[in-house]
Amino acid sequence: MDKTVIKFGTDGFRGIIAREFTFETVERIIKAICLYIRSLNENKKTIIVGYDPRFMACDFAKFCAQLLKKYGFKVVLSSKVVPTPIVAYCAKYYPDSIGAIMLTASHNPKEYQGIKFIPNYAGPATKEITDEILKYLDLDVSLADGGEIIEKTLDEDYIKHLETIIDFERIKQNQPKIIYDGLFSSSIGYFDKILDKHKIDYEAINMYHSSDFGGGLPEPKPKFMKYRKKGYVVLANDGDADRYGVIDEEGNYISPNIVLAMLLKYLHSKNKIGYMVKTVGVSNLVDVVAKKCNIETITTPVGFKWLSEAMRKNKTILAGEDSGGLSVGEHIPEKDGLFANLLILEMMADENKPLVQLSKEIIDFAGCEFFTDRVDIELENDMTANNLMSKFNNMVQIADFEIKEKLELDGIKLFLDDKLTSLLIRKSGTEPLLRFYIESNSIDKLNEIKDFVRKNAS
Repeated sequence: MDKTVIKFGTDGFRGIIAREFTFETVERIIKAICLYIRSLNENKKTIIVGYDPRFMACDFAKFCAQLLKKYGFKVVLSSKVVPTPIVAYCAKYYPDSIGAIMLTASHNPKEYQGIKFIPNYAGPATKEITDEILKYLDLDVSLADGGEIIEKTLDEDYIKHLETIIDFERIKQNQPKIIYDGLFSSSIGYFDKILDKHKIDYEAINMYHSSDFGGGLPEPKPKFMKYRKKGYVVLANDGDADRYGVIDEEGNYISPNIVLAMLLKYLHSKNKIGYMVKTVGVSNLVDVVAKKCNIETITTPVGFKWLSEAMRKNKTILAGEDSGGLSVGEHIPEKDGLFANLLILEMMADENKPLVQLSKEIIDFAGCEFFTDRVDIELENDMTANNLMSKFNNMVQIADFEIKEKLELDGIKLFLDDKLTSLLIRKSGTEPLLRFYIESNSIDKLNEIKDFVRKNAS
């Protein structure tokens, strides 16, 4: 039987359990990680290991721990399901830590599992690191003495850290009405624990770990955040709790782009300074708000590993992506859904306004509203994709709108007209599709560009 081809995506390796994701595959990856760590010639010997609620995640985590012990590492194994951001925090701040292993497939369907290495800077491994790890695949690893496994909970120091960057007293004094949708995710037993500790009232639903995530996807999007209650803000996280989702008091899902814009303005009002670090897919709304606040922006390719790298190199007020991941410079350079939910609550309490009002006010502040749509074109092969991208890249105008600026960072982003309208063209990372992301401050412009794309990309 041929060995599974191991490739690291935007954040680790993922595959279907018992097909691509097997104990054999995990062992190959762990051995490669061990060889990579040894190549660093570090004296640190501690590795944190955590896991999400997926099928057999605990078994895979224990298997990783046994392997790491055999190769001479001190393993701190989470004694229960744990969110990725907590594991990432421990990767940086746990004594003698060289990094962490997290068993998670994030928001993928229930049949998937994944594994990722988190270096001790507490963010996703860079492409350079994962490329280096792949060089060690299927090489022999010598045994070593001194290995051990310690099982314990990992959240104590993480929660203490949150208490230095979140104003819990403000939330308690002026708290919104909160519903915490556990969404069967790893945030259960953590986000509720934090609220309980600070005597913040809330209602809760879907508060148990489920390997099939209640029959849905472990993704905090409107389709899966089904519960609404008039006057209440609903907060949730994805399977490993590094992303967030929020629904306002009138039952509207608030997009991460709106959340980023609101939080940027809020943090600016609290005299936080630094860059706004964002991925290429983030809405032009964030650029408009940043400009009005005199905040410079840094744009990266899609994937939080790029945001993490920029955060480590630059003083950062806020970093975020349109898929629901964010962090701040005072926190770890890793997306954190628990922190995101708390920061949203702090903003609401400090402003003493419901989320529905704050989301309207940010549009008023920007001076325009943005609309989005997407066209997906099926691809026969990579040549088809490259030819289409080249075709659009060589255009001087899209529909009746002149191309004002190009950003060739992750695919091609074309800024049109008054730079409030844009077209991002990039390959899907999971399907044979070329995606055309359209954004404009006008529905008419958006539809005109959408029709143009369909006619010229088919």
